[in-house]
Amino acid sequence: MEKIGEKFLPIGTVVMLKGGTKRVMITGFCAMAQANTEKMWDYSGCIYPEGILTSQQTCLFDHSQIEKIYHLGLEDDEEEKEFKTKLKGLLEKAKDVDKK
Repeated sequence: MEKIGEKFLPIGTVVMLKGGTKRVMITGFCAMAQANTEKMWDYSGCIYPEGILTSQQTCLFDHSQIEKIYHLGLEDDEEEKEFKTKLKGLLEKAKDVDKK
């Protein structure tokens, strides 16, 4: 089993959520539900292996909800790692705005 480690896991990572019965594949980061735009979730995902069948089947979850990693998505030294650095910077700025 892969160690869960720090967020953010790469797109394409397949995980099991705590209390879950179906695997989820990470498809995006920092998503908000239409019904509650005040909460930003760490990840968006779809059921695995079926994928996105309808827009109502998107799963929103936080890093802390991941119980197990089955497959780690593509990580490269350039685009993905640079993207994570930028993403973390944007989240820090967003937290600073929320505090004001």
